[in-house]
Amino acid sequence: MRSLYKFVSGIILTIAATACFFGVWWNFISENNITGRLTEFENLALAIGIYVVVFLVLADRQCAFKIGVKRFASISAGLILVIFITDLCEIPISMAICGHFAKYAFRFILQYFLLAIIQTFLLCFLTYVLVVLYFKIFPPYSILEITGDHKNNLTIKVNTQTNGYRIKESVNYAIGETELIEKIGKVDGVLIGDVPAKAKNTILKTCLKLGKSMYYVPKISDVIVRESEELNWLDTPLFMNQNTGMGKWREIVKRVSDVLLSALALILLSPLMLMVALAIKLEDGGPVIFKQERCTLHNKRFMILKFRSMIVEAEKEEKPHPTEDHDPRITKVGRVIRAMRIDELPQLINIVKGDMSIVGPRPERVEHVEKYTKEIPEFVLRGMVRGGLTGYAQVYGKYNTQPLDKLKLDLLYIMNFSLMLDLEIMVETVYTLFRKDSTEGFSKELIEYIQK
Repeated sequence: MRSLYKFVSGIILTIAATACFFGVWWNFISENNITGRLTEFENLALAIGIYVVVFLVLADRQCAFKIGVKRFASISAGLILVIFITDLCEIPISMAICGHFAKYAFRFILQYFLLAIIQTFLLCFLTYVLVVLYFKIFPPYSILEITGDHKNNLTIKVNTQTNGYRIKESVNYAIGETELIEKIGKVDGVLIGDVPAKAKNTILKTCLKLGKSMYYVPKISDVIVRESEELNWLDTPLFMNQNTGMGKWREIVKRVSDVLLSALALILLSPLMLMVALAIKLEDGGPVIFKQERCTLHNKRFMILKFRSMIVEAEKEEKPHPTEDHDPRITKVGRVIRAMRIDELPQLINIVKGDMSIVGPRPERVEHVEKYTKEIPEFVLRGMVRGGLTGYAQVYGKYNTQPLDKLKLDLLYIMNFSLMLDLEIMVETVYTLFRKDSTEGFSKELIEYIQK
């Protein structure tokens, strides 16, 4: 039934997008009496047919119909990209069908841009309704968590989220194979924590035999080999990872788009930035810009720029002191600009200079990189790409996400880089602005750990 619901949901979203397109196209060909070698009906059928095919192909690529699997923000971000790219593709296609490229070019661009805006609001609303309805119709999957020797808070994380999953019981892998098999048989799926490789293999095979869904916390090596390519030139199965990075042409495209988008944003947001600078100066007379040494590509050091949101000399003891919840060092203006992420806007200058990219791992403080690297040597792998204003860990994690989890999220981005992924992260970043937990401060325990 769940699969049928997701299938029907995909049909509903496709029909909604196509109906909007139909209205614009029908109105256009009727007003302009466009026929040419084809009848009005044939023009309409051809345009709609192409639209549906392009929309479905892109929706499948972006996993835009994963109701109940991906969170609402991820589905919406994927749908928005699908809508705008499909409508962009339809501009030359529609002009070709009309047979008048120059005559209708501007009108098509304007109409399809407005169409994309309307479709975005409509499909995001429908998606929200479908997601809410899904969770009301279907009970959460019952999950058995199997833990290792290290404690974690996965039960709290899972059970406090509206994600369609509930951990019913948490047991240690050492309880024995017989008892594990019995418990696995009573649930819909198994969440495997940080258990030893031998025990993990046994659990995975048991889940396969019993037809149970498997979820597991990946190790760094799992993340690195996740997108391996299958090779079939031997009778022995082989997987290949080329590890060539994003490639030269992608680097060039990414850098050019970074400069153009950042320069445009600086121009458009300059009035807002001037008002923020004035408010900071009027509050306490201190400096407007806060500078701090961070690490970026190849762990090169640079000075990151931010609007100052804390009192002057917030770190008098010259020790790293990350922000706590309700931190008394934050100024009145600072609380506003931090909540809205406006304090990050000066980093657009860092992007233009080449210190950062729009999307990438969040540039960490030098002290943090040095400390984390001692305990997690793979932490230096984040330096394979430029640090970013936003990124995978910022979208799917929080400000206070643990270093190992941040590393895994950033490696997922690095190993799976694409320009489409960058666009999706940019769109989903807007959603994070409305998530209160995304700006949660560090706990006192984690601050003490960092300061050691």
